[in-house]
Amino acid sequence: AAGRPAPTCVLGLDLGTTSVKAALLMAAEEGQVVAESCSRETQAHTSSLEAGPQGMEQNVWRIIRALNECLAALPQQQLQRVSHIGISGQMHGIVFWKRDKGCKWTDCSTGPTFEPEEVSHLITWQDGRCSPTFLSSLPLPQSHISLATGFGCATVYWYLKKSPDFLKSYDAAGTIHDYVVAMLCDLKKPLMSVQNAASWGYFNSRNRSWNTDILKKSGFPVHLLPEVGDPGSIAGRTVCAWHGIPRGTKVGIALGDFQCSVYSCLTERTDAVLNISTSAQLTISMPLGFQPPETPDPSSAVTYFPYFNGDYLAVAASLNGGNVLATFVGMVTRWTEELGLQVEESAIYTKIIKAALAQNDSKLSVHPTIFGERHIPEQLASVTNIAVSDLSLGHVTRAVCRGIVENLCSMLPVQRLMETGVRRILGSGSALARNEVLRQEVERILPFPVVYGKDVDAAVGAAMVM
Repeated sequence: AAGRPAPTCVLGLDLGTTSVKAALLMAAEEGQVVAESCSRETQAHTSSLEAGPQGMEQNVWRIIRALNECLAALPQQQLQRVSHIGISGQMHGIVFWKRDKGCKWTDCSTGPTFEPEEVSHLITWQDGRCSPTFLSSLPLPQSHISLATGFGCATVYWYLKKSPDFLKSYDAAGTIHDYVVAMLCDLKKPLMSVQNAASWGYFNSRNRSWNTDILKKSGFPVHLLPEVGDPGSIAGRTVCAWHGIPRGTKVGIALGDFQCSVYSCLTERTDAVLNISTSAQLTISMPLGFQPPETPDPSSAVTYFPYFNGDYLAVAASLNGGNVLATFVGMVTRWTEELGLQVEESAIYTKIIKAALAQNDSKLSVHPTIFGERHIPEQLASVTNIAVSDLSLGHVTRAVCRGIVENLCSMLPVQRLMETGVRRILGSGSALARNEVLRQEVERILPFPVVYGKDVDAAVGAAMVM
């Protein structure tokens, strides 16, 4: 109607392992709807000088460049109406920075923006530098989550023991999305949600505090630990107009990408969420009032993640999802090159899926844990039941897809889903969306109706929380 003020928008951002996503949500009669969205690949992977091939690091400058490209691609008139910003990202990982020199603000074609300044690489959740032997040498955390390589606190310990001078260059640390929130709001001390803190290790979710005494005794630089707040709370306000988003816009405390993905689609406690993207998760809601055990069970495949409003999710979080298929495609590509042929990886992916769709079944059994699992890091992948009749690309691809789903179901069995009262599965994630064979295997293995989510992603969830 003429003269009525334009509706406000909520901006959701997700800083993922391979891409940055942005979603603008607007209120509509049927609830919040995605008005605009955008995604940019970060291409941020870089080599780790200290950790060598076990290290998994990303260039923060490239991640922020992808973030800026995403925002520049969204309509300016809608960005000017943003009232809140919700940000999620990959948990467990850690980035270090100098508090007074974390970034510098510059002008670009769409208004002020920031660029990283004195900032380390992001050591991601996939980082493998902390061997089981190294982890066993660390003090036992007072936490319900077992410590694993790639966890922020484990990585700090690694630097403390292997490269202590590195830590002297920085006085702040957080996840990559904590860093973005700190820069947008000019936070003097980083602020972290309970969701991210639990994912770093050495955090007690029951009393919502770091294991400061345990950490101090072993010489851990506790000044690097962020303050911790509630998921869904406001961390601060933007200190500059950012790509046209008004100065003073409220910014939420950074959230776990996993929790936001679940939040974007979970409406009933009787739903289970199956997400297969780079990694894979099968998730159910725990009953109201549930509290996790005092100490972790290192051999348990199920982890209890803090959610919202004091609730918990039971999660089978597998390190093996779409990354297994990506590795398989990479292997086929290299074999092809070694034979003197050139085929694009994207073309190979399309062809192997088509070949697998032509094979309804495969006797091959693929246990696809090439990246190990947190509860059994030493277990690698295996292929059994190899018959001459099942050696085609189609047979092998179908067996790999089935193996990914079976591995998840071995971690959180169908029987437990039934006992919890699960009535349907909500399927999400880029690997599931792109791969019909994977969807067929999900429907074959899980005895529940499966609903595939549209716009089910962490950026949307981060906006919805706001």
